[in-house]
Amino acid sequence: MRRRIFISAIVLAASISVISALVIFAAEQIKKESVYPQLELFSDALTIVHSAYVDQVSVRDLIYGALKGMLSSLDPHSQFLDPEAYKELKVETEGQFGGLGIEITIKDNLLTIITPIEDTPAWKAGVKTGDRIVKIDGELTRDITLPDAVKKLRGKPGTEVNLTILRESESRILEIKIVRDIIKINDVKKAQILEDNIGYIRLIEFREDTAKEFEAALKRLKESKMDALILDVRYNPGGLLDVAIDITSSFLPKDSLVVWTKSREEGSKVEFKSKGKDHLLDLPMIVLINEGSASGSEILAGALQDHHRAIIMGTKSFGKGSVQTVIPMGDGSALRLTTSKYFTPSGRSIHNIGIEPDIIVEPRFISEDESEEKEDIFKKLEENENSKKEKEKPKSEEKMKQENPMEKEDFYRRDAQLLRALDLLKAIKVYNKNLEKAK
Repeated sequence: MRRRIFISAIVLAASISVISALVIFAAEQIKKESVYPQLELFSDALTIVHSAYVDQVSVRDLIYGALKGMLSSLDPHSQFLDPEAYKELKVETEGQFGGLGIEITIKDNLLTIITPIEDTPAWKAGVKTGDRIVKIDGELTRDITLPDAVKKLRGKPGTEVNLTILRESESRILEIKIVRDIIKINDVKKAQILEDNIGYIRLIEFREDTAKEFEAALKRLKESKMDALILDVRYNPGGLLDVAIDITSSFLPKDSLVVWTKSREEGSKVEFKSKGKDHLLDLPMIVLINEGSASGSEILAGALQDHHRAIIMGTKSFGKGSVQTVIPMGDGSALRLTTSKYFTPSGRSIHNIGIEPDIIVEPRFISEDESEEKEDIFKKLEENENSKKEKEKPKSEEKMKQENPMEKEDFYRRDAQLLRALDLLKAIKVYNKNLEKAK
């Protein structure tokens, strides 16, 4: 009986093995049947075009064109990079390149500006987040791919490019002329104490050296007795994922979940956690975002929001939450392929949704006249006091003030969102002090 059971088990196991082999074989056949005929179709089309097209075209150019079409048909962020475009991509991440200073994408089938980079030609020309580029030098951008758009927008420094812009928020068409320049990006735009020991850092992008610049800025602010922080990532289009994680790690305990990704394959979830470093865990903090905050800045804001580590203030972010993997090819070209999507620690999708701020504050820039009117009485009092003390003031003291790298500026007094953040942090600090006294 035992022998019969044993033999039956062998037969059953053999049967299962045969069935498994047949399933695998069938799957391979289905794969062959679905792919190979299409490859044959592509080969036939390639041969016909190469031999019958009115002008002679190299096989390489035809293959490159086919790859560009294939990748661009997937989504706005997937693209085929020829060797020249791949080199340009690598130059971008190093923080210096020639062009206008804008981040672009394809949205609703239109070439759309994610954000102009501060202090670049595009920024100075008045280009805004959400602007649709409908023409470049008089040529319509209908059905244009991102690589082709980048090529048209870039050029030698000093040369001009004419953009026809559709600004939907104002229901009008604008003609904007921009002179190209070498784009040098200082990712930490501002780092200073504003008022009441509240620090302010404006972060422009996440590039190779950003984390080092950011840590140096934090160190300077801490040495200046910073006890609260406003981190401004408005108009920050993102950049390198590992850099965004590195900066977020400054404010979370080690091994805290920052972001996770998921591809179409089962069990493909990949988690990214905060790194071991000098963590600022007790610092009251506000992160400013807006519609120009995308990708890495959304990862940072989403993580700090989910961990209840910072108050997110401003307006809803852009919603660029897909992951592109750059895969080098043998001839120096590369595939930039969307392979997964970002999710915040709590599982919220960022892609096409964005980050909702905890406190919505619409942008409003206060004019200098308006700012002066509000502070007119106090300004007069200060002027009177200063006029009395000016003669008594030692010259050495004035010299020290001018050389102080953390000297205050009044730019924030004209920024309604920044002023709200400043007032809220002052209130939080007062509340915390009262709690300590009550104990």
